[in-house]
Amino acid sequence: MTDVPKPEISPAFTLEDIRKIRDWNHERRKVMTPQEFRECRRRNAERVLALLEKPSDPAVAAEVQRRLDSVRKHKKAS
Repeated sequence: MTDVPKPEISPAFTLEDIRKIRDWNHERRKVMTPQEFRECRRRNAERVLALLEKPSDPAVAAEVQRRLDSVRKHKKAS
């Protein structure tokens, strides 16, 4: 992909930090091929889904599972 260095984020996580992240993402993405961009998105989505699959509240777990099943069903139909 690209060698754009990741920005330093402050412990307070300010609006300036958000701007740094947005600028960093822009710089990374403008040199990516469409395939690299899709792979990056897929990896990030898989990471988020893995976090969502492990909630501590059973009611939340059931709702997350229902939504994941819906997404997976839609992906198979595509």
